Amino acid sequence: MDITEYIKLVFSDYTLRTITLGTAILGAVTGMLGSFAVLRKQSLLGDAISHAALPGIALAFLITGAKDSNTLLLGALVSGLIGTFWIRGIITKTHLKSDTALGLILSLFFGFGMLLLTFIQKQPNANQAGLDKYLFGQAATLVVSDVWLMAIVTGICLMVLLLFWKEFKILLFDADYTKTLGFNTKFIDVLITTFIVLAIVLGLQTVGVVLMSALLLAPAAAARQWTNSLSTMILLAAVFGAFSGVFGTAISASQNNLSTGPIIVLVAAVFVVFSFVFSPSRGLLFKQIRFIKNRRDLELNKTLAFMYHIAETHENISHPHAIKILNNFQGYTRGSLQKLVKKNYVKLDGNMWSLTEEGFKTACNLYNQQTDE
Repeated sequence: MDITEYIKLVFSDYTLRTITLGTAILGAVTGMLGSFAVLRKQSLLGDAISHAALPGIALAFLITGAKDSNTLLLGALVSGLIGTFWIRGIITKTHLKSDTALGLILSLFFGFGMLLLTFIQKQPNANQAGLDKYLFGQAATLVVSDVWLMAIVTGICLMVLLLFWKEFKILLFDADYTKTLGFNTKFIDVLITTFIVLAIVLGLQTVGVVLMSALLLAPAAAARQWTNSLSTMILLAAVFGAFSGVFGTAISASQNNLSTGPIIVLVAAVFVVFSFVFSPSRGLLFKQIRFIKNRRDLELNKTLAFMYHIAETHENISHPHAIKILNNFQGYTRGSLQKLVKKNYVKLDGNMWSLTEEGFKTACNLYNQQTDE
């Protein structure tokens, strides 16, 4: 299936259109909220919350006896919030660090959730099958009501984000200063965390417990490489997340036996790798280019400064002794001399060289800087 056929199918096929729209909205909202988790250095929070939501799904099924997705997600939300507040409690009430608290809650809740799923699978109830889709996700089960729920939550997130933008921004970068301004930092922190939990719970049906944290963090990590602006980062993270959902759904739909959730996460990982390599400010490629350029500039400066030293300490700089000293200098290469000639710092005639007036002034400054250091 080529791209043209897929686009036509999106507009004509109800199921594919629903899944594509749902994954795009999910990617956008998780990317947007994931930016706060990344900037607050709470990358493991998404993993802990998604795993903490599993026992809530199982308990909701045991209580209601039905597989209604809204009921199960409500149970996941309650369980995720409980896990989140337990993490906060462990950090504030004990001497344990955040990574230890996250690991404890993740293991405890996930283990309890798997125990409940095993118990449910052994019950003589025909409705029990299918809960395991929340482990690895099953995007094909998305319906219009799920997409509307995602859209509503996304809209609420945007409104709250705009309403508390100043408070969120200050809290991210200086929590102590936020307190001195009189803001209720606890309320703001709980608000951010609650929406992160909500976004994770919404994605459990599509991506699953195991991979949900990747969808939360990958778009934000990719966006962080391109900008230092919070607003731009959130926008880019939402775009990367949305495109991850759309492209992942397209790849999954074009091939047989490919799960949508893992493909979405892999596409998001491609955005991360691309950003790590090609972003202008932090990318590995441009860092290497800048390193090579700086090394070449250093080589030119060393050669120019050494030439100045020779010119200052030798009356006849064309004397064979002076030329020998120059050729024995490790920073001297024929290429560096040619570059200095192009910059009009040096005149070169065969093996004979001389500094131009502009080169002499530049070399004098460089030499003085080196001697001062």
